[in-house]
Amino acid sequence: MCPAPLSEPSSTLGPQATADLLDWTALADEIAALLVDDGIQVPPRSVLALAGGASLFVMPASDRTVAMAKLITLTPGNAARGQPTIQGDVVVFDVATGQRRVVLDGPTVTARRTAAVSLLAAQRLAPVPQGPLLVVGAGVQGLAHVQAFVEVLGVREVWVASRSAASAEALAQAARALGAQARVVQDADAAMAHCPLVAACTPGTAVVLSAQPRPDAFIAAVGAYTPTMAELSPGLCQWMAQHGTVVVDTADAGHEAGDLLQAGLDVARLPTLQDMVRQGARPRTGPVLFKSCGGAGWDLAAARLVLRATRTAHSDIGANTGSGAHSQPGSGSP
Repeated sequence: MCPAPLSEPSSTLGPQATADLLDWTALADEIAALLVDDGIQVPPRSVLALAGGASLFVMPASDRTVAMAKLITLTPGNAARGQPTIQGDVVVFDVATGQRRVVLDGPTVTARRTAAVSLLAAQRLAPVPQGPLLVVGAGVQGLAHVQAFVEVLGVREVWVASRSAASAEALAQAARALGAQARVVQDADAAMAHCPLVAACTPGTAVVLSAQPRPDAFIAAVGAYTPTMAELSPGLCQWMAQHGTVVVDTADAGHEAGDLLQAGLDVARLPTLQDMVRQGARPRTGPVLFKSCGGAGWDLAAARLVLRATRTAHSDIGANTGSGAHSQPGSGSP
């Protein structure tokens, strides 16, 4: 389904309309392009603690033409209430005019750009990118990683491990709907012996992987993003540092990557994804651990991709109608 063109001067898009504009391959390519762009500005994100264990995240970023700010809340207690844990928006501006151009659904951007970063890392670093894939954690990020890896890397076998049997089976069914074989497993550590691709997508509140991985493994760990969070054991992280390659998504991981910090690793000395992309480097031998903590730069890549797509849509409308008419503002629902 083709996404509806945005209206001028700005539009607000819902979850599906936002997702429609963030194709997996295009988003991974846009992230790669952003990593070689010297005009990017990404200040540290601001996190405000809220009552009840929730947090408010303020994450700005810009390049020479596009500025954006992601404003989202993270409310872990919502999981027990059957409500989304992440809520909010990504507001995108034109740098030249200061005009707000589009408001994107924050949780959708977060899910897709996080999985797209893992996808880019797997494309560049994974010894066996076609899998089989083990996904630990069957929530929003688990689904996004299955979609990205199946649709782009051609993964045809997915193993799912989750504390919730119902969630695990739902994710396995989603993988089957995409054309992959899928199974639910109880022991994630045991499953690592069979899966060269691993995506750890848990809330980061407890260690879920501790076994020694395969020598051709690629592990993307995305759940932990503070020094007190971890989903990989210290022993696993130390083994990867000694026998393989550890890459972080950004330099901010130096104070955010709880898995690695709790393992006593000098995170500031580890290569970043930007280093690997700019150098065109691949790990020499052995397994790869890609630790992702997230950052506004990835949201900026999503914003750039959306604006490019919508500008093209507006140009096509003008060419077809012979006028500058645009559709009326709407929710962005298909």
